[in-house]
Order: sequence, then structure tokens, then C-alpha cells
Amino acid sequence: MINASPTIHNDISLHQLRIFAAVAHAPTLTEAAKQLGITQPSLSQQLSRLETLVGTRLFNRRPGAMELTEAGQYLMPRAEHMLRGMRELEDGLMEYVTGRRTTIRVAGITSVLRTLLPGALTRLRKILPQIDFDIEDRAPADILDLLYDRRIAVGLLAENSVPDSGGGFAQISLLADEHVLAVPEQLDLSGITDPARQLSAEHYAILNQSIRFSFGTQQTRRVQNWYERLFPDNSVAAQCRSFEVATELVRAGAGICLVPTLSLLHGAETLKGVRLYRVNAVSRRIVALIPSQYQRIEPYRSFIAALEEASRAIVPPDLLPVPPFLDSGPEARF
Repeated sequence: MINASPTIHNDISLHQLRIFAAVAHAPTLTEAAKQLGITQPSLSQQLSRLETLVGTRLFNRRPGAMELTEAGQYLMPRAEHMLRGMRELEDGLMEYVTGRRTTIRVAGITSVLRTLLPGALTRLRKILPQIDFDIEDRAPADILDLLYDRRIAVGLLAENSVPDSGGGFAQISLLADEHVLAVPEQLDLSGITDPARQLSAEHYAILNQSIRFSFGTQQTRRVQNWYERLFPDNSVAAQCRSFEVATELVRAGAGICLVPTLSLLHGAETLKGVRLYRVNAVSRRIVALIPSQYQRIEPYRSFIAALEEASRAIVPPDLLPVPPFLDSGPEARF
């Protein structure tokens, strides 16, 4: 007697593939259910049904983690390809539909969302009043994941904060965001050539307390090396994951911080209570990442144009010259 081979059913739905992809990318089932807007029991039920349909497990269930099996690893790129195709189909048909309200889904880093997005949204609504927005404040790596999953259409971030994205994304350069040294207002570094001798003990102590960022990127390591070269007595007063929190700590006198200028702009004003000094640093370049085919269709084409216009309208803060002790040759650069 010959045993029949297992048959894979042909009624796998796009909804089940979306659930599969969400579980694969999310840290927990709860987070995946939240992203999809369904309950966790419903998500687990749909995932089990999908595994029944394909005839094998797609995940190894472990405490606090869901790991793809070999079958799951095989399915993952193919499911993502199908989901991308469906999303591109929906977005491509959008321009032929009249009278329909359109949502642009955007994710970006805080400083860019706060400074560029208000002006861009105002400009776009004047020409496309039917547009609304779904906006997420995310870390750079999360933004790239959302783009790959087609859960957002536009990502706003620093060019050097993620590896080369590839994957069919266009990269539109918006503006250069200069790094500056933010120090408390009472700490005057103008004309200082030897801080240990020329500053008071109190001010020298502040100068040697730094507020750092724990983003885990190559830029973070470069900044750390910069501090070590130019501030040999420096120690870390605090580690942050937000430029805005760091500058508030500086303003309170907790230490100094190397920050990009966009994080210092509050509306049309610069953060008060700090001195901002130029340094010999490479600017971070702010870019918009968008699937290549979206550049040619509305409303994305007009949205990118609005972002570019808003970027040109940004007024950088007033900066003081590089302090002499930070302008001492190649070792002062990072």
C-alpha cells in the first residue's frame, strides 16, 4: 500500500501571509497582534491554520521568542514578495481612483519629524487637501524594517544611520545637518586654548562630563573616539537614546554633548540656555527613502517635493566659532 504524499492546500490567504510576516518581524506575538490590529488569540489561531494548510510548522515556539523553521525561512522571502506586489498594486491603482481620501504612511527619527514634517504637510495640503497622514516616530533600523515590509511608504532618517538599503528604494537627499558641541550657557569656551588652566574647577568639571548616545551605530563609535582624543579626562555622565533629552541635560548643567543642529530647533527657535560651538565634524545627511516606483505617482511625488521645499526653509541655529583647543589639526576631526 502506497501512502499518499501530503498535499499543500491552495487557499492560503494574503491575510495569513501578513500575519506570518508580522510574527516573523515582531519581538513578541503581542506586538505582532498590535501592529495588525487584531487580538493575540485571533493571531495565534490564524497562524496555526496557516501551518495546517502548509502541512508543517513555520515557527519553533520558545520562551519569549518565535524562531523560523527551515520551512518558515523558505516561505519568508516569497511571502514578502507577494505582499510587496499586492501593496504596489494597490498603490499603483490609487492614482486612477478619484474622490478617495489617501493616507501617506511615514516613519522617521524625532528631530526630522519635528522640524521638516509640519512645513511639508502644510504645503502638501494646499494642493492635495484630501491627503491625511499616519506618522510613526521610530529608530533608524525600525524605519528600514517598516519600509521592507511595505508598512510605510516614506522613511525620514540620517543617511549614515543604516547600511545601504538597496531593495528598490530611491534615496532623496534633503539637507545636511551639522554636528555641534552643546554646552551649558555658563560655560564659555571662546578663546580657550588650555581648558585645564583657563577654566574654573567647576567649569572644567562640567566640560569633562559628556552626554552620549547609545544607538549602536558606526557614528556612535566615531563620536566616542572623538571624545577620547580631545577630552582625555572625560567621563560619561549619562547615556541617552534621544537628542532632545540629551540637550535638556546639557541645559541643566549635567555636561556637554555633540548633537546635530536639527535636534536643537524648536519650531522657528533655537533651544535656549545652551551655547553651540562648531566642531570639525562631518554633517549627517538627512534623506527620504521611498520605493522607486512611488516617485512617479501621486501623492508621493508631491510629498517629496514638499519635503524638499520645507528643507530649504529650515533656518539653522546661530553657531559660535570652533574653540581653539578643539581646532588643533587632524586629531580634532571625526
